[in-house]
Amino acid sequence: MNSSVAVKNVSELSSHSVTLIDSVLPPQRLPSTLQLKQQLPLDTALTHQVAAHRQQVRAILNGEDARLLVVVGPCSIHDPRSALEYAERLAALSADVSDELLLVMRAYVEKPRTTVGWKGLAYDPRLDGSDDMAGGLTLSRDLMRELLRLGLPIATEILQPMAAGYFDDLLSWVAIGARTTESQIHREMASGLAMPVGFKNGTDGGVAIATDAMRSAAHAHRHFGIDRHGHPAIIETQGNPDTHMVLRGGHSGPNYGSQSVAKVRATLEKVGVASRIMVDCSHANSGKDPLRQPAVFNDVLEQRLQGDRSLVGMMLESHLFEGCQPLSGTLRYGVSVTDGCLGWDGSEQLLRDAAKRLRLQN
Repeated sequence: MNSSVAVKNVSELSSHSVTLIDSVLPPQRLPSTLQLKQQLPLDTALTHQVAAHRQQVRAILNGEDARLLVVVGPCSIHDPRSALEYAERLAALSADVSDELLLVMRAYVEKPRTTVGWKGLAYDPRLDGSDDMAGGLTLSRDLMRELLRLGLPIATEILQPMAAGYFDDLLSWVAIGARTTESQIHREMASGLAMPVGFKNGTDGGVAIATDAMRSAAHAHRHFGIDRHGHPAIIETQGNPDTHMVLRGGHSGPNYGSQSVAKVRATLEKVGVASRIMVDCSHANSGKDPLRQPAVFNDVLEQRLQGDRSLVGMMLESHLFEGCQPLSGTLRYGVSVTDGCLGWDGSEQLLRDAAKRLRLQN
């Protein structure tokens, strides 16, 4: 035996374990997903609406609907009042462009952090570090129901798989982020979701991870999980055929150009995965400058107009007012507290112009 390795007897280990356990704060119980859904149920009309919206997204992915899918809205929701005002404007715009565009509102209530920071409405609804997650889950679900009542399909990024069950009946589209696309847990979760899922390419810009994720999510899985009563369970999934790639650029720069898209399409075809590509106009594709999003959007739209039908959709970070702001005691209304966003006026004009250009082609 290596003499440098210290061996502890059973009594020492037991004593050490008790000390560790005693130093941990007691956990706080959250409602089960079933309890929250019963508290804030989805009525029959809205259930049918969500099902119809999911089918519309699927039809676009499968080439059965010629419209362009656009997932648009705040980088993250921190203020329900401004989110509802944005949603009201988006619903009115959707009615005017629905012949060419299917607008899906971003309702992101979780935010990944590189190190630390505000994690989203579901985690910290008061934005003060109090982390009232029970209140955050309730507020987030209630807000999503209000967005649905405006007639909008809604989308979110699922970061914490345990949170998915609180919202999965409300969503028409889901994103898996660049940092979690490689996660087996997220791939298993996606395989059991009843709506289309977009996997983002890795932060390095490579698409192999997202391609593997799409293949994995298409298969059935048995995995550890939590049932609707909040108990640990073996979860069985049937596989999700409605996945696609989301290009968001990477450390080496953007990947929305025609040559990059052609390479991605060839990669997908080589492994037998459907060539369904969405471009995220933010992040590395815009150099993290929200005001460059329209240039990215219009470049991709031109590729689409030139006949590239693998480009099924785009994503925009957009709020009532452009830019972003740090969390502070006094926040400007309708301005993002996470990534910078395009303002409403610019967003509306961009989407109206896109619909006009698409109509001219038809």
